[in-house]
Amino acid sequence: MARAMFEYTKTILDKVSFDANLFCKEVKKAIQRLLPHEIEELRLWIIALTRQNPELNQCLMYLNT
Repeated sequence: MARAMFEYTKTILDKVSFDANLFCKEVKKAIQRLLPHEIEELRLWIIALTRQNPELNQCLMYLNT
């Protein structure tokens, strides 16, 4: 079940990646719902995504806690 939540989170983040504010809001929600090892995996996924969309870089601060 937890893996399904991780995949769902990535889908949502991919769909809202056009808006940095909305993306950051969804990242905050994801941190509350995901397991610690999934949060680390999400951080790596977001780093890869920010190579294509540098404006999303600001959202990494929520994952560096």
